[in-house]
Amino acid sequence: MGIAIATVLMAALGLIFGGLLTMAEKKFHVEIDPRIEQVRSYCAGANCGACGYPGCDGFAEAVVKGEAPVDGCKPGGLSCLKGIAEVMGTTASETEPLVARVICQGSRAVAKERYEYNGIPSCRVAAGIAGGPKLCRFACLGLGDCMAKCKFGAIHMEDNLCVIDPNKCTGCGACVEECPRDVIKLLPRSKTVYVQCRNSDVARVARDICMTACIACGRCKKTCQHDAIVVEGGFAHIDAEKCVHCGECAAVCPCNCITIPEVTA
Repeated sequence: MGIAIATVLMAALGLIFGGLLTMAEKKFHVEIDPRIEQVRSYCAGANCGACGYPGCDGFAEAVVKGEAPVDGCKPGGLSCLKGIAEVMGTTASETEPLVARVICQGSRAVAKERYEYNGIPSCRVAAGIAGGPKLCRFACLGLGDCMAKCKFGAIHMEDNLCVIDPNKCTGCGACVEECPRDVIKLLPRSKTVYVQCRNSDVARVARDICMTACIACGRCKKTCQHDAIVVEGGFAHIDAEKCVHCGECAAVCPCNCITIPEVTA
């Protein structure tokens, strides 16, 4: 008898709580815009945060609300941009993809060191200890903070220097934000002629601490027939819009700090 009463009570409680849950669901139901999932399906899916939102879900919701641009997912590339624009019923102008470039060639072979660093493998930590292990205050410290931050496996270290694979780089910019020395810059993928140094010290000092430092000699500027190079702040700058990739500047640079890597698709 007792078992039967307990069974009936449990069934009744189940019905009551079930009814309450159904009522609560109807009362507090929030309609989810189906476009959010559609936008999310076009995102890169790395949850890298390059868009400025907490993951791809946050970005998708922001796009549908009109709070984020349709081209906010840089790692997703052109297919992502077109897909999101179609979902949102807009047109998006195609912009050239960006790729991260290392503005330094200060490997152990060419850059002098202040001391041998044996501490925590972190560029940010090392930079705070007596100015960092490398004498050049503009040099890549090569301890891999950027590599740890990259979610696309585009970065590795070689001879105490950051190396970025442009074929894997998505231009998300996470490495740029992570670098404590501002050694990494985002550049248009097709603009491959650039000065791999930004040491603003006088020529004698710059050359003494790194064999590939720009010494602001001006030979590249004099050679350039397209007025694409200026020497300011102690080092050369190349205007990507004027540069025609002729390579004459790289040929005359006495320090080999102007390089022309292959253009990647």
